[in-house]
Amino acid sequence: MTRLSASLLVLAAFVPATAQQFPEADWQAAPSPLASEFAEPGGKISLFASQFPKSFNYQIDNNVFSREIFRLMFETLLDTDPITLENRPGLAERWEISEDKKSFTFHLDPRAKWSDGKPVTSEDVVWSFEAVKNPDHLTGALQSYMQRLVKIEAPDERTVTIHADEVHWRSLLACSAFRVLPKHWWKDQDFNKVNFEFPVVSGPYRLGQVSEPHFARMEKREDYWRADDPSAEGLLNFDTVEYRFYPEQDVAFESFKKGEFDSFAIYTSSQWVKETTGERFDKNWIVKQSIHNYDPVGFQGFAMNQRREPYNDKRVRKALAHLLDRKRMNQTIMFDQYALTSSYWPDLWDEEHPNPNVETEFDVEKARALLKEAGWTVNPATGKLEKNNKPFVITFLTRDPSTNKFLLIYEEALKDVGITLKIDQKDWAAWANDMDEYNFDITWAAWGAGTIKDAEGMWNSASADLKAGNNITGFKNAEVDKLIEQTKEMFEVADRHEVIRQIDQIIYEETPYVLLWHIDYVRLLYWNKFGMPDHVLGKYSDEWASVDYWWNDAFQADDLKAARANGAELPAPPRDVHFDEVFAPAASDVARAEPLR
Repeated sequence: MTRLSASLLVLAAFVPATAQQFPEADWQAAPSPLASEFAEPGGKISLFASQFPKSFNYQIDNNVFSREIFRLMFETLLDTDPITLENRPGLAERWEISEDKKSFTFHLDPRAKWSDGKPVTSEDVVWSFEAVKNPDHLTGALQSYMQRLVKIEAPDERTVTIHADEVHWRSLLACSAFRVLPKHWWKDQDFNKVNFEFPVVSGPYRLGQVSEPHFARMEKREDYWRADDPSAEGLLNFDTVEYRFYPEQDVAFESFKKGEFDSFAIYTSSQWVKETTGERFDKNWIVKQSIHNYDPVGFQGFAMNQRREPYNDKRVRKALAHLLDRKRMNQTIMFDQYALTSSYWPDLWDEEHPNPNVETEFDVEKARALLKEAGWTVNPATGKLEKNNKPFVITFLTRDPSTNKFLLIYEEALKDVGITLKIDQKDWAAWANDMDEYNFDITWAAWGAGTIKDAEGMWNSASADLKAGNNITGFKNAEVDKLIEQTKEMFEVADRHEVIRQIDQIIYEETPYVLLWHIDYVRLLYWNKFGMPDHVLGKYSDEWASVDYWWNDAFQADDLKAARANGAELPAPPRDVHFDEVFAPAASDVARAEPLR
């Protein structure tokens, strides 16, 4: 499954300050500790990007691919240190937090320029902020995240102050959640229809050729305003980043093996276990690696739309969860590769904090009892489950035909209790449009996660009514709302995470999703022609980080070409990569790094 992004950014904790200025006076830009000193600029990398999306504008189409392409073109006020997660200068070279922790002033870097040569000004920041906050724009996920930011002022062309209506640990982060856009181009556009044209950018890449539905190319900008900054050394090395689109994972995998693109993260167990053999793999022309780092673990499941009957009944939702035979699917389809999920934040539970949620077992009789308790009975004449003379029919909205093998197993159990399953398969764009309007019964949704957990955007009641938001199930719960409210002035990550564990137990009991399974590492394949750091993907990142850290190695590429021509074997790279084993942080990084649990 293609993963959506539940987290807008990997964000650093906001530590309360009393009228403090950041960064510290002696702070100096330096190369990233994750960048390699051997990195070389130039060349091209080609990556798999799932189906062609409805938009490349991530602020209105909240998916992982659009997030990646958008962040290469547009920047935020602050950046994040990839090791310590501390805030770092972005478009803003420095910033202050007021004594009452409700006002945040940002001073734009005077070097910051748009690709057309015009300076990035406070007018751009104000316009971008107000565009995201506009209720007519399909920015529900961002609106929820930025809800406490109520006013923005620009005292001069390089300064903005953003005001919050209350103290909240997330306010500084929310100030940097939106991408700053060039007002002089965007102001004349229909915001909800800017999908594939971005002629003016501030980031390191511009959008090049797009051939729908086949590929999109990003071209590196030689005139990027931070190109000579020390923080850019060894990063974003490729001149061209090409994203290849395929309607099905199986088709994409076959194309990858033919060399049509360079890197492929595996989300299908049968491919990982059974189909990564043969000369190309055995002779290490294609590298197969499991990357174990701190990439946050998300969740996936069948999202049930509680805005509709009968999914507004917890008994029905729990019954539908008991009818999914996850163990059978894991064993027969996925080679026991996965852990069955019993949490909406799987990586918040560990030996120190054991998960108290009881795993939902496949139990048809328990499901029958719950459905009967909810008023559903079998019509003896038809064998169908009915209530008020209406049969129980599920329309399952899907965008990926690879899900059908799972749904066929699910259909067996549903049919056994008298429920009819109808599959409504659409492409990504049509599926996304239905999700914007919450026009579905049940759908398969997969969510990424952030390093710092936050329940509000997906689980507070107010977010259920935001168009195009992350609360796709329409979840509302007064107890969860109260707990979320308790966290607003908790500036310690560990304290907030303890409350999130309480929230997790409540949500798990309410069953808004039929939870599925997860893994805690990246299964990666790539053609053996690149240079890369020993950690391969960074500390908190997933497969998309190859764009950031890899480079074209001409000698390695020549070796691969010669090996393929001669049938020779290349040296085997490590089969498993563990971040902590290959990365030695600087002492200063260790001292500053904050424990996330």
